[in-house]
Amino acid sequence: MDMTWTDADVSAARTRVADLVAGLPGTTQDQAQGHTGYLVRKKRYAWLEVDHHGDGRLALWIKAERGEQEALVGADPERYFVPPYLGPSGWVGVRLDPAARPDWDEIAALLEAGWRLNAGKRAVAAYDAEHPPPA
Repeated sequence: MDMTWTDADVSAARTRVADLVAGLPGTTQDQAQGHTGYLVRKKRYAWLEVDHHGDGRLALWIKAERGEQEALVGADPERYFVPPYLGPSGWVGVRLDPAARPDWDEIAALLEAGWRLNAGKRAVAAYDAEHPPPA
């Protein structure tokens, strides 16, 4: 696959994702083989992947609710994909390169949903109390 992104695009994606997860309580990150993992309660809910095993993608893999992966990939296969390894568990891949025109509002919602799957009931309740849904 041809890479359609630059080092500047990688830096911008890292910053954008970091800004989005900063609002999700208890999130930590780790680095492994050039990729960045996002965790809550020591459970991973997202990976920022840069050319994973030479796939040519700048992408975010996000833990998703059952059915979400199929819906997103089915609706927009140019932007969303089934990531290797974690795809069978329902995770969804999101291309972050400029050519994919990432929908950062959708990415923020997916990250929050992935966080909720691992955060625990008390953390989710506290988060919801501070972030009531719009009327």
